[in-house]
Amino acid sequence: MTQITPFQGETPENFDTRCLCVLVLDTSYSMEGGPINELNKGLLGFGDYLKSKNSTRFSVEVSIITFNSTIECVQEPALVDNMDTTDKFPLKIKGSTKLVDGVRAAIKIVEDRKQWYRNNGIGFFRPWIVLMTDGYPDQGQDIDGLANEINIGHKGKHFAFLPMGVEGSDQNIMNKISTPEFPPLPIDWQKFDNVFKWLSNSLDKVSQSTEGEVVKFETVQDFTRTGWGGGDFTQTPI
Repeated sequence: MTQITPFQGETPENFDTRCLCVLVLDTSYSMEGGPINELNKGLLGFGDYLKSKNSTRFSVEVSIITFNSTIECVQEPALVDNMDTTDKFPLKIKGSTKLVDGVRAAIKIVEDRKQWYRNNGIGFFRPWIVLMTDGYPDQGQDIDGLANEINIGHKGKHFAFLPMGVEGSDQNIMNKISTPEFPPLPIDWQKFDNVFKWLSNSLDKVSQSTEGEVVKFETVQDFTRTGWGGGDFTQTPI
C-alpha cells in the first residue's frame, strides 16, 4: 500500500474556504475496456467543469486515490489549476479490488488535509469522499470495520461518503458501507461524463453555501441505472 503522508511545507495560494473532494477509483481488471476509458474521459471533463467557474476553480480541491491490488494516491489535494495530469493519467487497470484499503487511504487524506487547513487558517466545508467501483472487494477485506468508520465519520460530520456502483458492483457491500444521507448510487459507466458534471455542479453549490444552509442537489436520473434521486444535504463549515 502506498504511504499517504501529511502535507508539509505547502503554502496556500489563496484563503478561500475549501471544499475537498477525494475520488476513490476502482482500477482493477474488472474495469477493463469501456468503463476505464469512459472514466478517464470523465476525469478530464471534471477538470474542465471545475475550471469553468471561479466558485469551484479557487475553492474546490481534488485528490484521487486508485485501488486495485495496490493503493496509490495519484493526485494529492489540489485546486484544479495545480492538478498534475501528466505522468499518471490516463489511469491504467491492473490487479484485484482492495476497496477497503482505498477508502481508508481517502479518510486519512481527509483528516491530514483538514489539519493543514487549520494550521494555515483556512476555513473548509465538510469534505467529500466519492467511491466509484464495479467489483467485489477482495476476500479478507474488513468491510464491517470500514462500515463502522464511515458511520462514525458521517455522524461526526468529519466527511460525507458518496458510494457509486458501476454495473457489477456488490449491492450488499455498497449498502453496508453507505449512510442514510447518501445511499448507494448505481451509475451507468457509459455516462461517466454526466456523473462528473453532476459532481462538479454539486460541489459548486456547496462552495457557495453558508453555514447551516441546506443544499439541494440536482436529480441524477440521467446517469443512473435505476431511479435514485438527489436529496437535501446540510453542509456546515467545520
